[in-house]
Amino acid sequence: MASLVLLVQSCRKDEETFQTISTSNYNSSIARTWFDFQLKLIKETPGYSPPVAARSLGYAGVTLYEAVVPGMEGYKSLRNKISGFDSDTFPRVVIGIEYNWSIVANAALATFQKKQFATTSSINLIRVDSIEAVNFNALVAKYPKSDASASVEFGKRVGKAVYDYAATDGQSNASLTNFPAYVLPVGPQYWLPTGPAKTPLQPYWGSVRPFLIASVANCQPQGHPIYSEEVSSAFYIDSKEVYDAVTNITGPQREIAEFWSDDPGKTATPPGHAISIATQVLETLNSNLATAAITYVKMGIAVHDAFVSCWKTKYDYPLLRPVTYIQRVIDPSFTTIISTPPFPEYTSGHSVLCGASMSIMTNLFGNNFAFSDFTHFGRTDINGNPRNYPSFNAAGEEGAISRLYGGIHYRFGIADGVKQGREIGQEVIKLDLKK
Repeated sequence: MASLVLLVQSCRKDEETFQTISTSNYNSSIARTWFDFQLKLIKETPGYSPPVAARSLGYAGVTLYEAVVPGMEGYKSLRNKISGFDSDTFPRVVIGIEYNWSIVANAALATFQKKQFATTSSINLIRVDSIEAVNFNALVAKYPKSDASASVEFGKRVGKAVYDYAATDGQSNASLTNFPAYVLPVGPQYWLPTGPAKTPLQPYWGSVRPFLIASVANCQPQGHPIYSEEVSSAFYIDSKEVYDAVTNITGPQREIAEFWSDDPGKTATPPGHAISIATQVLETLNSNLATAAITYVKMGIAVHDAFVSCWKTKYDYPLLRPVTYIQRVIDPSFTTIISTPPFPEYTSGHSVLCGASMSIMTNLFGNNFAFSDFTHFGRTDINGNPRNYPSFNAAGEEGAISRLYGGIHYRFGIADGVKQGREIGQEVIKLDLKK
């Protein structure tokens, strides 16, 4: 008996690898269903600004991965690999139980989303329960020999544990506090309100805990051109480029600006767009659950850390938006193609996000993976028809330049943002999930 106890303890210390049906033997449909539903929750829950949305997707990725990694041969938990995630009390599997990893994932993501989106509508909370129940019944019928009750219990414990871990970053109520008190710096180069919001969105987000410290510490840009109103200056020239781009915009450029706008309330925001692309690729490839877990956790870490890193840059360099400069210096009647968001310009959040997320997708699925993006299919307020790309990098570059066409970013904010994002992507790619 003592030898048996020691054997069990030894197995638990070795990341609980044991003989059970591999996670890779299950389809990714359960994971895709829940991430699609989370995009709906982001769109329909008040306060889910892009940084807040990115945070929720990051922790959802961790939830899925931690729920199913015990069944992934050669892979290990994120414990002691991402910031603050080192608890020895985190749920562990029990040797000898035949876990159904789809049921585990279903319970874990349902538990996490219900806690994470507690402020959503009562109808959406009911939908969480309904999706969980429908999925469970289908899975039990398909895999009758697995231990369904133990799988549910383990999944729920993981979902709660990751939510509790997320809460230690101090941002559990971030959706309710998008516009805290903030003293605006004074000077011609600094950000000024461009809409109803008199204070900028999430001015302290740059100090939020990233998953990877290096995403912030190693990836900050050197700074933008010196502010100047001289027509020969680099700052004026870049501002005039925005003015000319908007004034002379073509039909295809307008479609690009609108397709990538991803406005909160209307869409799942830019980080949701990146996750939507990942989901579509997983569906196209009929990927297994293990591939989905790796994809969602790396994409989730990338989008979250991209917004932390970018927001630090924005408030280290609280630069005025093009519309403010152009109306002051070039043309008082200037208006943008899309609405200017309520936070500083540099660097472009879309560009950092696209650089980071499309670097991850390229690393996972290849340099020349052609795909169609159906994220906005069915929308009538814009041309929501799918857009076709020869590669993930091509999609990312279009998403970045869309902000110039929309009139809300200078080219230097876009170029530096893409570079910043790609550096963040490389930090995530270096994250070793293997044993």
